[in-house]
Amino acid sequence: MKSKGRYGQFVRWIFSMIDLIIVNLAYFVVMIWSGIDSQVSSQLYGRPMWLVLNVAMVVCIYFFSEVHERRVIYADKVVGQALKLVLTHAGIFITLTTFLGAYDEASWRQVLAFYAIFFLALATWWVLSRQLVKLYRNQGFNFKRIIVIGGGTVGVRLINEMLGDQGYGYHIVGFFDNNPKARSASAAYQGTLDDVEQFVKTHQVDEMFCAVPDIEDNQNVSRMIRIADNNAVDFYYVPQFGRTVTRQFELQSVGDVPILAVHPYPLKNPINRMVKRAFDLLFSTAMLILSPLVVIPVAIGIKLSSPGPIFFVQKRTGYRGQAFNCYKFRTMRINTDSDTLQATKDDPRVTRFGNFLRRTSIDELPQFYNVWLGEMSIVGPRPHMVAQTEMYSELIDKYMLRHTIKPGITGWAQVRGYRGQTEELWQMEKRVEYDVWYAENWSFFLDLKIIVRTVWNAIKGEANAY
Repeated sequence: MKSKGRYGQFVRWIFSMIDLIIVNLAYFVVMIWSGIDSQVSSQLYGRPMWLVLNVAMVVCIYFFSEVHERRVIYADKVVGQALKLVLTHAGIFITLTTFLGAYDEASWRQVLAFYAIFFLALATWWVLSRQLVKLYRNQGFNFKRIIVIGGGTVGVRLINEMLGDQGYGYHIVGFFDNNPKARSASAAYQGTLDDVEQFVKTHQVDEMFCAVPDIEDNQNVSRMIRIADNNAVDFYYVPQFGRTVTRQFELQSVGDVPILAVHPYPLKNPINRMVKRAFDLLFSTAMLILSPLVVIPVAIGIKLSSPGPIFFVQKRTGYRGQAFNCYKFRTMRINTDSDTLQATKDDPRVTRFGNFLRRTSIDELPQFYNVWLGEMSIVGPRPHMVAQTEMYSELIDKYMLRHTIKPGITGWAQVRGYRGQTEELWQMEKRVEYDVWYAENWSFFLDLKIIVRTVWNAIKGEANAY
């Protein structure tokens, strides 16, 4: 096994220095754009302003540089953190310059241009830096040597998550459980909980993850904490929520008693709903204005492929379980099973032109009208046929939770590979799991990420698009 590397501990500082360089590059770009010798530039971008700019950035780095150390964080969350840093920087910068009497109100265009460039550059760099670190870790550097204690459902899930992406930088050097059957959960099995202390003393361990139920085994959890403390090992307790509890929690306390508070769904916040709806309206309006460019040739192709209407209208389950008319381009020959039977691979009902529409997802474009009406969103759980809802709501736990937000033209489950026919129950269960995760973790940047991945999948083609 390779060594951890002498420079892994400096990643945060190196990347923070690059953050500082980026804010200065954005500053010089706007200086050049404004004209270095102009009066506006000399007032807004003189040495005092440059100093305030960098002081504000140093403060922001202090509060936000942790993003460079977090081992598991998605790209949309990274972009969201970049936006928060930029907004914080703007608040500090404008406050300080106003207080110092150096802010020139006539230069608001330059200020907006600066922060637009700053945000784009910083967000791009942060996303790129995550990939660079993951590549570095994939080479065997900058990793954490960890042990996992407890081989129950949660412990196995944790191991699978850690091993699922080598870019996280977790090396499982030990796995311990009192149940002999747990030996098969990981090749790193080293024995029972009684063997933990000796292993930690004789091996280099950075972090200990304890997945032993505290309620059932309070003494062992306390013992593991003591072992970690005595050997300078970072200790993490993994709550025993089980597979079905996916909500995010935050640690609070009532006096000396720790409690876990459930985060509300992000779209419960009226501001978040307003942002999502505004984006839906702008996007769908633009698509509807441009729609004749697509509708006319598609309509001709549909009419030539088989007799019947251009559009297919079907009742589907929407927000809060309410049925609505979902619009699509017709891809099948007229049949009596369209409202109860899913399309399958090589389905004889689908026309040759319909196959093309399905492979490219063009058949979904009329749903922008549903979005414009407010019945759907650009991104959200795909709406199912009413017959499917009635069936799966009886078979799958938490199925109806996917209807706590508006259905979408595309969704998190679809870009993760769960689209099209569901031949087995587990496939629908996985789709529901991703739909519920999306509802619990929504962000505007997650929507943008899903849209980009949807477009890319449509270009390269998908095996399940039929």
